Amino acid sequence: MTKPLDGKVALVTGAGKNIGRAVALKLAADGAAIAVNGRADRAIVDAVVGEIKATGGKAMAAMGDVTDARAVEQMTAGVIADLGGIDIVVSNAGLRRQTSFLDMQLQEWREILSVALDGAFILAKATVPSMISRGGGAFVAMSGISTHVGTPNRCHVSASKAGLEGLMRALAIELAPKRITFNCVAPGAVDTTRGATAGPMPGTLADRGIPLARKATVDEIAGTVRYLVGPEGAYTTGQTIHVNGGVFLT
Repeated sequence: MTKPLDGKVALVTGAGKNIGRAVALKLAADGAAIAVNGRADRAIVDAVVGEIKATGGKAMAAMGDVTDARAVEQMTAGVIADLGGIDIVVSNAGLRRQTSFLDMQLQEWREILSVALDGAFILAKATVPSMISRGGGAFVAMSGISTHVGTPNRCHVSASKAGLEGLMRALAIELAPKRITFNCVAPGAVDTTRGATAGPMPGTLADRGIPLARKATVDEIAGTVRYLVGPEGAYTTGQTIHVNGGVFLT
């Protein structure tokens, strides 16, 4: 039996753990060949590649820093050479910091924006030509709830995600004639392993009552991404899809 994403190639950034890993596994389970991206930790990337191959899927490691245009161009060329092209991009790589505005330095501000916002721009520049050559595609960027509810000590994260949503809306219109969709997924509180630099979950998320009374699983976020990049989501573009248990309503 054929699968919904048979013949498709997906590049998922920041895919060594948490949401990125879940997205890579979800798309692979539905038939896509997966380029599993990571910046430096090759071991966790190889582990995800191994998981996909162990279930009969096709995958490769695609190491590269999404803030480095030349590295992304080389990574993209490698994916196209090995897997035949790129149809789907999930821009998931991101950094989380918690620093008060008064203590924040311009270097930290730029570091956060470079990964989420510059990274998505660089990825789109490198991968959209392949999507056009293959008759269309889907680009999903991971936003978040912080920019919508206001979160202290994360003004750089909020700004990067707001810019990211604007970028996706603009590209959705500009590249609609090329049959490429651009959307954001904005998770609320998700049950993940937080990196040491991320700090504790902000009080505005941890203490705010979640109507569904629990955090999201990474598989629930991955399922939303899967909808947007599959045939069911082909008419959805320029949107921010919120997955937050009812914390923020649009």
